[in-house]
Amino acid sequence: MNIPERLAKLRALMEEKGIDAYVVPTADFHQSEYVGEHFKARKFITGFSGSAGTAVITKTEARLWTDGRYFIQAAAQLEGTTVELMKMGEPGVPTLEAYLEEALPEGGALGFDGRVVAMGEGQGYEAIAAAKNGKVVYDYDLIDEVWEDRPVLSEEPAFALELKYTGEAVADKLGRIREEMKKCGATTHVLTTLDDICWTLNIRGNDIEFFPLVLSYAIIKMDKVDLYINEAKLSDEIKADFAKDGIVLHPYNDIYEDIKNVCKDEVLLIDPGKLNYALYNNIPEGVAKVEQRNPAVLFKAMKNSVEIENIRKAQIKDSVAHVKFMKWLKENVGKETITEISASEKLDEFRAEQGNFIRPSFEPISSFGEHGAIVHYTSSPETDVELKEGNLFLTDTGAGFYEGSTDVTRTYALGEVPQIMKDHFTLVAISNLQLASAKFLYGTTGMTLDMLARKPFWDRNLNFNHGTGHGVGYLLNIHEGPTGFRWQFRAGEITPFEEGMIITDEPGIYIEGSHGIRLENELLTQKGELNEYGQFMYFEPITFIPMDLDAINPEIMTAEDKKLLNDYHKTVFEKVSPYLNEEETEWLKKYTREV
Repeated sequence: MNIPERLAKLRALMEEKGIDAYVVPTADFHQSEYVGEHFKARKFITGFSGSAGTAVITKTEARLWTDGRYFIQAAAQLEGTTVELMKMGEPGVPTLEAYLEEALPEGGALGFDGRVVAMGEGQGYEAIAAAKNGKVVYDYDLIDEVWEDRPVLSEEPAFALELKYTGEAVADKLGRIREEMKKCGATTHVLTTLDDICWTLNIRGNDIEFFPLVLSYAIIKMDKVDLYINEAKLSDEIKADFAKDGIVLHPYNDIYEDIKNVCKDEVLLIDPGKLNYALYNNIPEGVAKVEQRNPAVLFKAMKNSVEIENIRKAQIKDSVAHVKFMKWLKENVGKETITEISASEKLDEFRAEQGNFIRPSFEPISSFGEHGAIVHYTSSPETDVELKEGNLFLTDTGAGFYEGSTDVTRTYALGEVPQIMKDHFTLVAISNLQLASAKFLYGTTGMTLDMLARKPFWDRNLNFNHGTGHGVGYLLNIHEGPTGFRWQFRAGEITPFEEGMIITDEPGIYIEGSHGIRLENELLTQKGELNEYGQFMYFEPITFIPMDLDAINPEIMTAEDKKLLNDYHKTVFEKVSPYLNEEETEWLKKYTREV
């Protein structure tokens, strides 16, 4: 079936069930940002493959809301599907909620699969339906009835992450979580987010492509943990370790029935942004609830000393791999056939040479020329193009090492490139370095600091349509809360920076039909001087890869900009050169020279 045929079949089911509008988000049962193949319902029904977006299908219309990272990609993929693109945040574009308020008829039924909609979202849909004297219908997965060859749930095995990588035992993590439960008066904590569960239990898996997570739910009590998981994923050794920590195993889907039997005297700690709507509605009436962020969210964002030591090693490995790749790319483009896909594969070859490389930490963005303007472009056999001199090549990729995950973007000039590309590249470099050099008082959030990155663009009436940075998980989600760099308010991303947080610094510029540039380093949040004004903080760059001097225009840099770049490149040489041979060292010396 093509997309219009799928939509027609879905509308027939909606008619049969009495549903007037049906919402299809990008989510699994755990509110994951990236999902396994089984859960890609929104992609199936619209054709749009990006990682973020929500579709609404009514009896006469189909619309897709997505953010600025995906406008170009979505426009191309939705062509001919009858699905209309709704560019989130753009003037004149209604929010999804505003559209539903208008489109839902009086007394109408608003439908969705309650397992893939967060509790808070579901309550918002309830309010929209109630305002029209209608109702929500959340117990049908209509996409499943249309999707005849839907992939099955992953059955990949889990693996334990050793203490030498985690730096904290499961018992200690559970102890910290239980202390937070006591503080808020909770006796039971219902946990559905995969990264929080995997972090707490020191396990990883392979249930989502690129993200080493395990499909599971957990109910943490003061004396035990009920873990809902496909037991076949677990080795005897993991089961034995779980037993020592009071972790009791149950079949994956049993939580929906078990939650109905929670005692009335329990007090449940739940995260309204993470718990799914169906599970929430299975909690018996009268059970007291404390609604706040999962304690593990902040705990796992503040890396411990063992994790930091490991992450430094992972960053050095990835930096060495990138330097080798950059040299290879510069010396071979135009001499041999190199494409977006083969270049990405070559970078991973260099990573594998460093040891303890598991796999890429997210779907690689490997984009040449005008493809670079598509912020989250994914090359495919249909779109793969050859890299040629005279334009820019952008690579935004990451590595999953046992020592941690990396997320790095570099843009390279292939041969001589036009002056406008050099000017844009230099602007991005200035932005990256200015943000990385920030000193700030404790309590500062990413909303404040984002201005440092935006100012060079806004001074020139330019902008980039994505956040400037995000937290990074340790072999977990590559986008990790609870903080980030962005100028617009977003609930949940206004947490102040804490010592040990790792965040990306990735400004960019995107010229549709021509080129895209992004430069991304990871930063470690550190404590600085404590004085009468308070606790000062700063960022320590932990990514050490040259910013391509072939694309730098020193004439538009201030003395301060040049010093920041020169100081960074001096550190790059000091950190990476010990791992290179003589020829590579000489080459790196050229690309870290002072400007």
